[in-house]
Order: sequence, then structure tokens, then C-alpha cells
Amino acid sequence: MEETFPFILVVAGIIFWFWAIVDVVRSRFIISANRTIWLVIVLLFPLVGSLLYAFKRKGLINPNKREFRPDFEGKEEDDTHS
Repeated sequence: MEETFPFILVVAGIIFWFWAIVDVVRSRFIISANRTIWLVIVLLFPLVGSLLYAFKRKGLINPNKREFRPDFEGKEEDDTHS
């Protein structure tokens, strides 16, 4: 019983670290250079970097959703000359 608690903490820490790495890579930062900075911090200091990122994350990420607005109208004009 004494050996399972540290094991659970280590596994939870590793899962939290992987979550932080994936979230840094997939998120849209307000300043794009912050992605590189936070990725280096999380990779070099796994537990402390992940905790800092989790607490600071809300102010770093762009809250606006990305919009998909393709412009297919310009392609129709190219096909009229054939």
C-alpha cells in the first residue's frame, strides 16, 4: 500500500506533463513566440513548467475561435476562357 501512492503520483505527473506539451502545441497563442517559450519551459522543467503553464494559460491563449471562410468565387472566373 505504501508503494502505490508514490507510483500514482508519478503517473499523474507524467500524464499532466504530456497534457501540457500537447496543449502548448495545439493552442493559439496571442503572441506566437510564446508557444516556443512555453514549450521549452515545459520540456526543461516538467512539473514546475506544467504547473506554471496551467495557471498562466488563460491569459496566453487567444479566446476567439478560428473561422473557416474559403473563397471559391475567384476560381470560377479562371474556367470561363475554355
